[in-house]
Formats: sequence, structure tokens, C-alpha cells
Amino acid sequence: MQRYFVQVAYRGTAYNGWQSQPNAPSVQETIERCFSKVFGNTSVPIVGCGRTDAGVHAKSYFFHVDLPQVWDEQHICFKLNRMLPPDISAIEAMKVSSEFHARFHATKRTYRYFLHQHKDPFQLDQSWYFQQPLDFSAMNAAAQRLLGTKDFGSFSKLHTVVKTNICTVFHAEWTQTDDQWYFEISANRFLRNMVRAIVGTLIEVGLGNLSIDDIDAIIEAKDRGQAAVSVPAHGLFLWDIAYPFLSEK
Repeated sequence: MQRYFVQVAYRGTAYNGWQSQPNAPSVQETIERCFSKVFGNTSVPIVGCGRTDAGVHAKSYFFHVDLPQVWDEQHICFKLNRMLPPDISAIEAMKVSSEFHARFHATKRTYRYFLHQHKDPFQLDQSWYFQQPLDFSAMNAAAQRLLGTKDFGSFSKLHTVVKTNICTVFHAEWTQTDDQWYFEISANRFLRNMVRAIVGTLIEVGLGNLSIDDIDAIIEAKDRGQAAVSVPAHGLFLWDIAYPFLSEK
């Protein structure tokens, strides 16, 4: 068996997230079905770098797969793209050692959340339309309180099975483009629903309903009830994943 590391991008609108689940379409299931057709309806499981929720998109997502024969890397992407629906694209594939793990060997993950404040039908399912004026300077000041190694339990979906809520946030910042804003956050790991809960809380700062200092109190509380409501999923993109061997290329 040869292990391959594959980069894909997908528009999550039609899927109930990355992870396979009964009675709901997923990105993982869709890709596995393609591999199964290539190898005569044999089950070919893939292992992703993490999970994304229903409606969340990915500009750059990685998985590894063990194939029963050696393939040219470009041919893998060619085969997948011939079979995948238009909302999933195979970008690159490469051979890796059997010890490589797409999830456990990732060192940094980056998400972007997109928000626009002027009605635009062309951003309908890839950016959140939010009309009310926001103080983005205050939101950026509040975002700096997220940096470092902390317990982010206040921003985690309840009743998830994880060993710890400790994450290290490397970067958190709002940036304006021509027609929208986006919030970019990078960390070693993320909890379920963490980015959307953080964005919702920063929005409350931008509206003047929370102060910058309130962010510290919310983090210290380790209580999901202290943070704001999560923002809609369709504005969220998994933007990038860092691996040591990729940075060396």
C-alpha cells in the first residue's frame, strides 16, 4: 500500500460537513465514493485533517489515503476531478511515508470568516450579510485578547468529546477588502464551533454590547453561556493547514 497526501477545496453549501455520517451527504463520503469506483467498488477510506461543520467551506483541506497500487500524483487528481461534483476540487497529491497522518501532523490551522455590509446576491452563501455598523478597531483590539495558550471552553460547542479545551492562538485579526471584511484566526487546534462563537462574540464588541475587557472575563469563565451566539456557517472557510514538511518545500 502506498500512502498519498491529497489537497482539495470544496464549497460546503450542499454538505453536512466533512465527516461521513448516516443519512446526510458529506465531503468525505463523496470523495471515498470516487476512490471506490476507481478500485472496483472496493472500500477506500480517507483520513482528513479535521472536521468542518455543515455549510462550512474549505479553500485548502488535506487528507491521506492508502492506495493498493502506486499512482502518478497528477493522475490521482485527474481521476478525482473527472468524477467529483463541481463543488469539490482535487488540487494536488503527493506520496508520503506510511507514518504520516493528515490530522496529527498538522502544526497550524487557519480559518477566515467573511462578512459583507452591503447586500450582494453574489456573496449569498460564502459571506454573511450584516447591515449594522461595527467598530472594527474595537473588534481588533478584542481579538488580541485571544492570543496565546488558553482554555477556550467558553467558545466550544457543548458536550463534545475532547481531552482538553486548551488551544494556542497565533494570530487573530479583522481585515478589510474592497467589498467586505474577513476575520482570520490561526491556532494549533480548534474546538467544535470555536471560530463561529469567537466571531459572534467579537461582533458584540463591534456593536458596543461587550467591552474589550469582557473578552478576558469570557475566556476565564470557561462557560459557553458567557460568549455570544455563533454566527452562520456559510461565511466560514478553512483557509490553510501548515505541515512541517510542506514548509520545507
